[in-house]
Amino acid sequence: MDLQVGSLPKIRVLPRPEESLRTLVERAPEAEAFADRLMEKFRPALTWAYALRRRTATAVVMVLTIWLFVHVMFGANGMVVYRQKRAEYKSLQAEIDELQKENDSYDKQINSLKTDPKTIEKEAREKLHYTRPGEVVYVAPTPMTPPPPQTKAARK
Repeated sequence: MDLQVGSLPKIRVLPRPEESLRTLVERAPEAEAFADRLMEKFRPALTWAYALRRRTATAVVMVLTIWLFVHVMFGANGMVVYRQKRAEYKSLQAEIDELQKENDSYDKQINSLKTDPKTIEKEAREKLHYTRPGEVVYVAPTPMTPPPPQTKAARK
């Protein structure tokens, strides 16, 4: 039994963490200096953007407030529509009350026509021109309408 070992693949040696940390610490002042140069270069633009941010936020809040006011006042369920609906509701309620009173008066009239002999007699005398023996009914003639005016001045 012969055991032969062929060529071994190359073994890769990873750098130690201390070495990469040392490199990072050595280059830190350069990175800080670069960041300071960038900040000095962009400071006016950043200051302008910060001021613009506040103005933009204020303008957005104002636009939202105005939109909300318009929506509450004039929207589909706004105050204007609410007041119109309320007025319509009151007028319909008044009409319902009036029709209910009229209906009640008709109910009373129907009941009296069904049960009260005096009311039945009164209706028979007025509508059908019935009379008792020996009575005479006088009917007034219908009034005549005047003829239409002949001239333009008379029409006015």
